[in-house]
Amino acid sequence: MKSIWVVDDDHSIRFVLEKALAREGLPVRSFSNARDMLAALDDDTPQVLVSDIRMPGGSGLELLAKVKARLPALPVIIMTAYSDLDSAVSAFQGGAFEYLPKPFDLPRAVELIRRAQEESQREAGEQEAAAQVPEMLGQAPAMQDVFRAIGRLSQSNVTVLITGESGSGKELVARALHKHSPRGEGPFVAINTAAIPKDLLESELFGHERGAFTGAQASRRGRFEQADGGTLFLDEIGDMPFELQTRLLRVLSDGQFYRVGGHSPLRSNVRVIAATHQNLEERVRQGAFREDLFHRLNVIRLRLPPLRERKEDVPALARHFLQRSATELGVEPKRLSDAALVVLTNFEFPGNVRQLENICHWLSVMAPSQVVEPKDLPDELQPGYVAAPAPLQPLASQGVAAAPIAVPAAPASTSSGDGWLADMATDARARLLAGEPDVWDALTKRFEAQLILTALDITRGRRIEAAQKLGIGRNTITRKIQELGLDV
Repeated sequence: MKSIWVVDDDHSIRFVLEKALAREGLPVRSFSNARDMLAALDDDTPQVLVSDIRMPGGSGLELLAKVKARLPALPVIIMTAYSDLDSAVSAFQGGAFEYLPKPFDLPRAVELIRRAQEESQREAGEQEAAAQVPEMLGQAPAMQDVFRAIGRLSQSNVTVLITGESGSGKELVARALHKHSPRGEGPFVAINTAAIPKDLLESELFGHERGAFTGAQASRRGRFEQADGGTLFLDEIGDMPFELQTRLLRVLSDGQFYRVGGHSPLRSNVRVIAATHQNLEERVRQGAFREDLFHRLNVIRLRLPPLRERKEDVPALARHFLQRSATELGVEPKRLSDAALVVLTNFEFPGNVRQLENICHWLSVMAPSQVVEPKDLPDELQPGYVAAPAPLQPLASQGVAAAPIAVPAAPASTSSGDGWLADMATDARARLLAGEPDVWDALTKRFEAQLILTALDITRGRRIEAAQKLGIGRNTITRKIQELGLDV
């Protein structure tokens, strides 16, 4: 058992506390000044520190600051005079566990030290539990299949393709594959191919030489070079521009590449793990993804199940996220009532594990009491919830160029259901006959903008949910919003 440390220049105070604590079976170590106590930290640490506030050679508040810098979780009790209110306030602001007024009542002092000791033991237990939290949680059969696959691939360097909906945890799987592989001591480098503009993605992947393009004032290593000896994780590979797919295929085929503006071939010893929420076979049929690249990536495929297929994991995941949010915020973790857990477990979670994590973080901040009841859950989990429609702004105000010929925001329906196609055909005909340039680009932008705005209208501005409804990735919708200049 660790000792209780007492720091006070008054010998009688040290003597009284030593005897009282010894009677309680608590080991104690005393110091007459802060300097000796700080020196002792090099060899040992206390379970609780009790320090006077006024001592020659350094105050208790200065000692508190130094100790907290080294042992932030250590409970520190500051002893102070009744009249020294400013010091008591300063002690709390500095992170003191409690202050003990002098002259103190001995039984109360011992009881206070006992409480601090219990707090120290509880903190140590929580840290140990946090250290034992597995990198991935899941008791559902579908997740156990994923864990078994990771185990079987632990000694392999084979290329892996991870598929699964947005928010289902594909990067966690990639990190686990890296950690348990022979490359686990090497770097893990991740890049989201959908989040980087296509004119910068080539440089991000392969690097560039000085002067290769405007702004390239120095040579830069790309992600392939950075991941040498480790793993390169290519997230949202289904959104990679077609022209870059050829370069990626060449690297995967012979391990050789050139920096942008470079003339000397480079090699990098990299294991590639790719991930996508899209159906790559369908993308191949559409001509949007190279078939030879697909087969090069699709050596081993791991499907990560959406959260709605592993509902038995929701309670454990929710408790984990509530604990993590509480630790980040420095508050007591909220607890879900049985009724609230039933609501969470029955929810479909279109945003998957990431949505559950966001909900738990919201509850840590917004829930009014420590025990979360169904009424405390966010609006989207309440029964009968329907997103309230909000009026759409004109496309011109959203940064999309206004068209010479108007297209109705809500096309008139016809019995055949293709009224909006007829309107679009009329608009396209007028533009083409007028010799307007870039008709394809102009109409495509208006079509994409209206789709995104409508989805955001339905989801009340929640991008992840809007992307889910549209069948695109969260990074794709973010990139499109930026490209189209939508003010949302």
